Amino acid sequence: MADDKKTLKPLATGDRTIPPEGAKEIPIYIMGREYMVPETLTIMKAVEYAGYTYVRGCGCRGGICGACGTFYRFIGGYRLRSGLACQTVAEPNMVIMQLPFFPANRPDYDLDKITGNPHEELRRLYPEVFKCVGCGTCTRTCPMDIDVMDYIALMKRGDLKGAAHKSFDCVMCGLCASRCPAQISQFTAAMFVRRLFGKYMLPKAGHLEKRVEEVRSGKYEKMLSELLAMKEEDVKKLYVEREREPDLAEPGKWMPKDTAKL
Repeated sequence: MADDKKTLKPLATGDRTIPPEGAKEIPIYIMGREYMVPETLTIMKAVEYAGYTYVRGCGCRGGICGACGTFYRFIGGYRLRSGLACQTVAEPNMVIMQLPFFPANRPDYDLDKITGNPHEELRRLYPEVFKCVGCGTCTRTCPMDIDVMDYIALMKRGDLKGAAHKSFDCVMCGLCASRCPAQISQFTAAMFVRRLFGKYMLPKAGHLEKRVEEVRSGKYEKMLSELLAMKEEDVKKLYVEREREPDLAEPGKWMPKDTAKL
């Protein structure tokens, strides 16, 4: 046991979070080995506190990128749990194993060459979607609380718009696929459906098309060159003092007073 490891040390990695004064140390197990870490740390910070350096599987550190999918159990418990290492707080007697990548069905496709029925294209690329048995394991595993089983059901029914909206918050961690008894790659299938929906079903945004043309024409090259020539502190000052859109502004109605750079 590591009961002799009582001295707290500052956490000098990650986002520089320092354990609160007087924090107790708790035992956790990383890949089978026991470590004593301060309470209140997330799994990611606890792993770094234990002396590991992340090479991959850390990403945004804010619960957005899905790179730090993690499985864990508690000693004496049968239940296998899951979460994101950057969001899940370490608890005593956690046995942790991180999953920075999960092999899933990632077929090649070219959205520009899809001319037939999108639902049939989904069936061709992701036939396993139609093997869903409705067990709900994927939904219970999702760290973003997405009803994964429901959006798979929408895919099966041909409601790709509904599936795209339902899966919008997916962070592509792959935890759903790792637990699925039907071996469905839910998260990559959902990405495919969202791409289909964005390209072929959503109306094109005229203002976005105009802005893309402005970027391609070089309209902003001079402004970018001026920013690159500025000192770092001047760029920070410019950012802090910028005119900001009011929080309660009606969508599409607010315009800054200075429109020279639009």
